[in-house]
Amino acid sequence: MNIAPLDIPSRLDDEHRPLFEGAPRPMRDWSDIPGTRARMTEMRSTLPQPTLPPNVLITDRQVPGPAENPDINVRLYQRKDLPKPAAALYWIHGGGMVMGSVEMNDPYCSNIADELNVLVVSVEYRLAPENPFPAPLEDCYAGLLWLWQAQEELGLDPTRIAVGGASAGGGLAAGIALAARDRGEIPLCYQQLVYPMLDDRNTTRSSHAVQDSRTWNREANLAGWNAYLAGNAGKEDVSPYAAPARATALEGLPPAYINVGDLDLFVDEDVAYARAMADAGVPVELHIYPGAYHGSNSAVPTSALANRWSADELSALRRALIG
Repeated sequence: MNIAPLDIPSRLDDEHRPLFEGAPRPMRDWSDIPGTRARMTEMRSTLPQPTLPPNVLITDRQVPGPAENPDINVRLYQRKDLPKPAAALYWIHGGGMVMGSVEMNDPYCSNIADELNVLVVSVEYRLAPENPFPAPLEDCYAGLLWLWQAQEELGLDPTRIAVGGASAGGGLAAGIALAARDRGEIPLCYQQLVYPMLDDRNTTRSSHAVQDSRTWNREANLAGWNAYLAGNAGKEDVSPYAAPARATALEGLPPAYINVGDLDLFVDEDVAYARAMADAGVPVELHIYPGAYHGSNSAVPTSALANRWSADELSALRRALIG
């Protein structure tokens, strides 16, 4: 496909342009993903630590994982006055299937727990390429299964358990929503997919056009998918649980919310997945934000665009879990 590279700065939201244009082009060696991961982790450790809501308790628990990874860590966020029975959001962090940890989403998860007074549970899953599919998905599913089975202990309302995630986490959330439906064990009420990573084939217009290394670009996406699928990205036999865009039967999935910027590599596949779910009778709310690149809502959190993005997202989650 002959697609010209997208000139992201020329189309950026005015408040986002200065940061993007001034950002260095990161040195990522995708032939050495563990090394790149370590450098990114080190870089994040030098950034100012965000202030978390003081009335949200954060605790870690070891819970049963899949047979080959019997103990996985989940992080719980809850206010001291959490009602009983409570609604719950099961959250999955991003990182292109190869990076990231629960800590990176502490502010996001704490804020949801504080604003909505629901239990938020975030899972630490194994990363590729050391642990390719299905390991990350099965870790995420095992954590969700623990949450479902612990509903009485945790004081949860079993009709108000949702799954969500951002980027790779959004793709994993979509994958476990499919798995939960097909395995018949966990009746989810909602899926919140924030610029989800859904399609290993990388054939859409936006997957070709976004090449700027100051955001998640084509080179990074190809590396992430091939790490996750052990070099098999784009081949015929990829599971829809790994790449939900490949799913051909979407009936019976929980209602979904998808949001993405119009300068995001994932915009075309996200719109296509929303359309496919809607065609299958799944209630879908889709938001496309002009002038936003991948993760720019977090990069410039005080901008009008980011505030609108966050308000829309929180409002949708409130409707799904609180009513």
